[in-house]
Amino acid sequence: MTAADDESLDYEALGLVAGLEIHQQLDTDTKLFCSCPTELREPEESDRRFTRYLHPTKSELGEIDEAALEESMVDREFEYLAFDSTCLVEEDDEPPQELDAEALDVALEIATLLDMTVVDQLHVMRKIVVDGSNTTGFQRTSKVADGGEISTPEGPVGIEDLMLEEESAQRIEETESGVRFGLDRLGIPLVEIGTQPDIRSPQQARDAAERIGMLLRSTGAVKRGLGTIRQDVNISIADGARVELKGVQSLDDIDDIVRNEVRRQKRLVEIAEELQDRDATVGEPKDVTDVFADTESGVISGALNAGGEVHGVRLAGFDGLVGAELQPDRRLGTELSDYAKRYGAGGIFHTDELPAYGVTEAEVEALRDAVDAETDDAVAIVAADPEIAEQSIEAAADRAEVAIRDVPEETRDAQQDATSSYLRPLPGAARMYPETDVPPVEPDPSEVETPELLTEKEERYVAEYELGAGLAEQVAYGEYMPLFETLVEDDDVDPTLAADTLESLLTGLRRDDVPTERLTDEHLRDAIGLVDAGEVPNEGLEDLLVALAENPDLTAADAVEQEDLGGVSEDEVREAVVEVVERNAEQVETEGMGAFSGLMGECMGALRGKADGDVVSEVLREEIQQRA
Repeated sequence: MTAADDESLDYEALGLVAGLEIHQQLDTDTKLFCSCPTELREPEESDRRFTRYLHPTKSELGEIDEAALEESMVDREFEYLAFDSTCLVEEDDEPPQELDAEALDVALEIATLLDMTVVDQLHVMRKIVVDGSNTTGFQRTSKVADGGEISTPEGPVGIEDLMLEEESAQRIEETESGVRFGLDRLGIPLVEIGTQPDIRSPQQARDAAERIGMLLRSTGAVKRGLGTIRQDVNISIADGARVELKGVQSLDDIDDIVRNEVRRQKRLVEIAEELQDRDATVGEPKDVTDVFADTESGVISGALNAGGEVHGVRLAGFDGLVGAELQPDRRLGTELSDYAKRYGAGGIFHTDELPAYGVTEAEVEALRDAVDAETDDAVAIVAADPEIAEQSIEAAADRAEVAIRDVPEETRDAQQDATSSYLRPLPGAARMYPETDVPPVEPDPSEVETPELLTEKEERYVAEYELGAGLAEQVAYGEYMPLFETLVEDDDVDPTLAADTLESLLTGLRRDDVPTERLTDEHLRDAIGLVDAGEVPNEGLEDLLVALAENPDLTAADAVEQEDLGGVSEDEVREAVVEVVERNAEQVETEGMGAFSGLMGECMGALRGKADGDVVSEVLREEIQQRA
């Protein structure tokens, strides 16, 4: 969406209402309901695997959640990879243990930062999930607090609730029979923070998410990196419907996600009005395989050659609207296709885009005749296995029926380009029921200490350590903030040296493809400490870190010896500088201090980076001045 597009949307007039659900993994030692570590593994490290088929169960009121029911209609096998770091709890072959105390303490700290009221007694519930992301067919979750508030430039946003729950299994890949998951992520403690629907603009959505993210990171007890925090956004406009957008990975995408969803709903409202004016209807799906008996379309002929069929449906009054754009590169036809794909189809073709894809004009006309379509009608088709084709075209027809009436309430998957695709219906209250294997907990927030906010740290770093504002912000919000504080407060390292190394030098090495992820906190702490103590010159720090990254089994002291990075005495510095100056005596006599720059590089080269640049510079200036 362009800036001009955004300016044309009057969010107040459209009645935009939005709320956030922030999901953040906690950086605890163990998982929420067992003593397994919270570390992620590579799939090839798995030492066993098993399969499951999941089906929805009724709630304690005897109801089945609509979203779970639709999910179960897609017949899939779920395969799980287990590791030596996972146990029978993750495999659902052993009851869960008591709720992890460390995770609860972090959740209480977060509740305090959000100014929330903690519950008197915490009860674990089961939330039905049959998409394979949990071996049990449900996710364990518990309410910790409610009733908080955060501030944004456009006004306060209420916090509805704070939940403590287990993270889902990690989706690895699609298989021929279903989906493969890894159990390493399953059970990592996760907090879910839900806001009130107080957000009224895309920018406020982003501001609110950034504020909550800052508060979470201020605890120093949340995981960092891709996938450790996810944002869901609930959005509606006055004439639209509540839509939940799942899995927004980046804060930078939230405002664009909101803009695009508002645009989508606004366009769907306009399309519904147009369809109603045309008295649009949706016909009964039909088998139209005979139309394509001799087709040259690769997609259709491929399906037919595999024993498939082509099923089509008349969309009366839809001509020109199936191809109407809702979001960038997404149309009403894309929405019909999303529904069809849920049942295994690769997608749909429709007459707003045909003839194309090898389908001829003659085949389009024959298709229209086969379903009794008029000039103002559109036709959608699916080519697939007979059962899949039948189910998929019915799903597309159902979505077309809804398009005539209004905007559907649904859960949608946020895409990387800030658009979204259909996932499933919105879940309801029928998906929750009590967990009987975990006893209630009475949380005690009285001993929770409120941490220093990252915004306060940033200000303190400027005032106390005299860091520049930009560098102070990088350190405060960066992943190495705890290590910086250890270096400065416990090791008494120069703050500027520590900050520059952790934020600037490591970033530069990373861009040069140095495997900095192999550097442990111990590597960094020892290396920076050696430089601060004068045992390694500043100029040798980069080589030292590169050596440690390439050989992580080394200690910093070993790497210094291996790379011969130890410092030299001032007498050795002067000896090397004098030799360089005497070798260039004629230049020094002619140019005086003008020769300094060139000779400085020659001196540093002669000393092979083993001397501090400031010391070399001072000695060189003295020697030039004596001879000039």
